[in-house]
Amino acid sequence: MSPDNKNKTTRDRLLKIAETLFAQKGYHAVSVREITNAANCNLAAVNYHFGNKKNLYLDVFRSQWMARARRVHNSFTQHMADHDGASPAEIIQALAEAFIKGPLTDEERFCHAQLMMREMAKPTEAFEMVADEIMRPFFRNLAKLLQPYLPEEMDEQRLNLKMLSVISMVIYFNFARVPVSLFTGCPYDEAFKEQMIQHIVNFALTGLNVQDKEKSL
Repeated sequence: MSPDNKNKTTRDRLLKIAETLFAQKGYHAVSVREITNAANCNLAAVNYHFGNKKNLYLDVFRSQWMARARRVHNSFTQHMADHDGASPAEIIQALAEAFIKGPLTDEERFCHAQLMMREMAKPTEAFEMVADEIMRPFFRNLAKLLQPYLPEEMDEQRLNLKMLSVISMVIYFNFARVPVSLFTGCPYDEAFKEQMIQHIVNFALTGLNVQDKEKSL
């Protein structure tokens, strides 16, 4: 193996191990030594590849978390590009499908959610970075798609709250699969995913008050 390939392998291994540990324990509870021991590499490897623990943590979000988020968002964006002039129901369905039936494996989905929950419990620079580069652009895109269907008198604050409600519902039903299955008594299989997506669509349309409203031309 060439030195360049060896360095890349070590760097990638550190990112993967660090993400797992940060997701399990949170940034502050994980030491550099713990990461390098788990990655079976020298203690100095973190400084060599990332400079310090903080930079490693931020790079975990850049290269791991944000990459997965973009895969989900791209799934939604591509669907919208293929369905120009989609109805509110179609927009919300595409949103729910991107998260619930989207490109992430169950292992990726669990790590993705766990890492973000740890970050939100004790926010660092990573949260603002993710908010600026992932959350806010996606939020604005969804609002832009749905706003033409909403009541004209709706102010910006109400619009933001409604968008947050829709996105929060999708995220909850996507990541809280164990309690959802427990309380519904249904296995979270493909048939149940379809049922959940239709529930999200119907509930969101009621909350947005767009059931009978057509887009003005």
